[in-house]
Amino acid sequence: MPGRVCCCCAALRPRYKRLVDNIFPEDPKDGLVKADMEKLTFYAVSAPEKLDRIGAYLAERLTRDVVRHRYGYVLIAMEALDQLLMACHSQSIKPFVESFLHMVAKLLESGEPKLQVLGTNSFVKFANIEEDTPSYHRRYDFFVSRFSAMCHSCDPDPEIQNEIRIAGIRGIQGVVRKTVNDELRATIWEPQHMDKIVPSLLFNMQKIEDIDSRIGPPSSPSAGVKEENPSVLAENCFRELLGRATYGNMNNAVRPVFAHLDYHRLWDPNEFAVSCFKIIMYSIQAQYSHHVIQEILGHLDVRKRDSPRVRAGIIQVLLEAVAIAAKGSIGPTVLEVFNTLLKHLRISVDFELSDRHSSAESVTLSTSSKENDERIVQNAIIQTIGFFGSNLPDYQRSEIMMFIMSKVPVLGTASQSLDPSNLGDLGTRRIQIMLLRSLLMVTSGYKATTISNALPPPFLDPLLSPSLMEDSELRQLVLEILHNLIDRHDNRAKLRGIRIIPDVSDLKIKRDKISRQDVSFMKKHGQQLYRHIYLGCKEEDNVQKNFELLFTSLALTTIELANEEVVIDLIRLAIALQDVAIINEDNLPMFNRCGVMALVAAYLNFLSQMIAVPAFCQHVSKVIETRSVEAAYFLPETIFKDKCDLPTSLEKDEKDLFFLTNKIAESLGGSGYNVERLSVPYVPQVTDEDRLSRRKSIVDTVSLQVDILSGSNTEDKVDNTEEITFEALKKAIENNGLEEQEKEKRRLVIEKFQKAPFEEIAAQCETKANLLHDRLAQILELTIRPPPSPSGTMTITAGHAHYHSVPVYEMKFPDLF
Repeated sequence: MPGRVCCCCAALRPRYKRLVDNIFPEDPKDGLVKADMEKLTFYAVSAPEKLDRIGAYLAERLTRDVVRHRYGYVLIAMEALDQLLMACHSQSIKPFVESFLHMVAKLLESGEPKLQVLGTNSFVKFANIEEDTPSYHRRYDFFVSRFSAMCHSCDPDPEIQNEIRIAGIRGIQGVVRKTVNDELRATIWEPQHMDKIVPSLLFNMQKIEDIDSRIGPPSSPSAGVKEENPSVLAENCFRELLGRATYGNMNNAVRPVFAHLDYHRLWDPNEFAVSCFKIIMYSIQAQYSHHVIQEILGHLDVRKRDSPRVRAGIIQVLLEAVAIAAKGSIGPTVLEVFNTLLKHLRISVDFELSDRHSSAESVTLSTSSKENDERIVQNAIIQTIGFFGSNLPDYQRSEIMMFIMSKVPVLGTASQSLDPSNLGDLGTRRIQIMLLRSLLMVTSGYKATTISNALPPPFLDPLLSPSLMEDSELRQLVLEILHNLIDRHDNRAKLRGIRIIPDVSDLKIKRDKISRQDVSFMKKHGQQLYRHIYLGCKEEDNVQKNFELLFTSLALTTIELANEEVVIDLIRLAIALQDVAIINEDNLPMFNRCGVMALVAAYLNFLSQMIAVPAFCQHVSKVIETRSVEAAYFLPETIFKDKCDLPTSLEKDEKDLFFLTNKIAESLGGSGYNVERLSVPYVPQVTDEDRLSRRKSIVDTVSLQVDILSGSNTEDKVDNTEEITFEALKKAIENNGLEEQEKEKRRLVIEKFQKAPFEEIAAQCETKANLLHDRLAQILELTIRPPPSPSGTMTITAGHAHYHSVPVYEMKFPDLF
């Protein structure tokens, strides 16, 4: 019998060997001899110094049995080892563990699946044992490699293949648990180990997902089935691995994911990639989320030359990661995320334009598909920017708004990175549209306490730039962004669509009393808003949506920012727009002229009900009623229909169809409004950008001769002409130069106080003060007790002391700075 020796030899053998031999029965089918196993266990506990010899002898027997294919005795030996491990906890167990791991390695190296599973089960039991002292020399490199290889088993029998893969995953899980709990847990996070562990887990998650996708959605498995499912087991192990990752080893655990997705081309389609990173983001600790986002951004930079669908897949993964990270800690990557996304937006536009140019030279069937793919990339970037920005707190969102606006190519301003010089007009327009769409999503839901916080000058000036008014779509985006920022009470949905509102009170508009900060903002920047609306109405490519957005802009300005002074300015603006349509110096199409008239009618109807002045409401209602009978094309309900009969011309003498300044002034004056400024026609301010703009001449924007319908005499047209001469222009230039000098002087003073050493400033101020004191003393001495005149020319007349005919008040005081 293999397990027994003769009686004569047995008496000469060491006791531990006799005890080990006795646990093996004559027939391995009988299993472990429990009585003898109890004796062996008692002996090992009583004499722990013998553990290493017991382990070595068991290993020797197991190796011999494996070679001879005596698998029954192999099972008995591993069962005995497991019981000894569970029973013995002492300093002497370390050598025994080495023998145990050697035996497990022998089993894993064998080609028999049952032995591989047996060795894995023993290792998992060992991994769950907490050792009293750490082992500084033990390494698990072999087990990581072997278990990872088992995860990729390709056995022809599906059941055996599934069994080996499950064993490999459980082995990896055991290695992770053992090394994390050990003092030397850092070893498992080394790149050479992570490059084997992570792809092995992803491989099993991916394979089962592919099978499920072919056979349809699986039914809900029971608990027992889940344990035998490699996909579920691999996912649980992956979550456990990521949950144990710390700050220093997070990147080592994430980078193999990118390598696996690249190698297996899983970015297009990217369902598996999205599910992987959802698992990652939900498994790691919240404070490490920004590490994953940084890794995704870095991989996006690496794959920037790949196909559009691959880049779109990576960006969609970033969107999912950002959506989860935005609820927790994002870390210092806020600007980095936006900067990288904007850079790739520019790259995508470059690719789109290059494909279009190449298609112009050689027509190919795939060009349109490439352009559509680039649009997918651009839309994915915009969605990511918008979602990320909308989840940021207000103080960070305002910074992001400024950051994105600084990237928009605007004529006359320097863009930080998205230089449009090499893009041409088409590329510049594409960049502008993409960035404004991103900005629109970021501003959605933004509620600023004051309008100055929402529209600071560095943001407002480029947003209302004339170069953003050259395209109908650009103007629409700018107006929608303004609506997001101005509408602080969610009234925009109630004002959707341009129409004559019968009763504004039915809209239940929410509003607060205008604050001092908002009043100050309108005094400083109100003319910019008026000017943008005025010029926007004069564009020839306006469509119905443009007029609807312009109406909403006027209405929101009235609700959120209008006091009595702003109301007067808005009425002047409305009358000026009416004059644009009547006089038509810009040669607008008839549809545009009627559209402007309809816009004015809809707005004045809204404004008159908001300020609730009966006489004003009566005048507006009368004009609207007259139009509905005689000129329905001046009303929005008619002009914006699909089929509308347009007039051949507009008669300037039909005063009943127009809103008259004198009637409005009379009605408002009776209610306490200061109507003096109503007699002054509205003229938009001239900006520096107008001189650089590629749009129409500024003469078309600010006419030197403004013809209006007179409010005092309805039969005569008042011709207000401002004469511009050479002397006037020369004087204006000189005044502008003096103002620049004063600004430069103030800037130098401020800069000096900010940067100069305190001692230097104090010494200079003291010197100046002493000099000023001496001069004042001289003046007082001349005034009270003047010195005798050597030539008798000093006189005192009318309170002025003259010495040598020089008045005292003409003496020059030194500048303090």
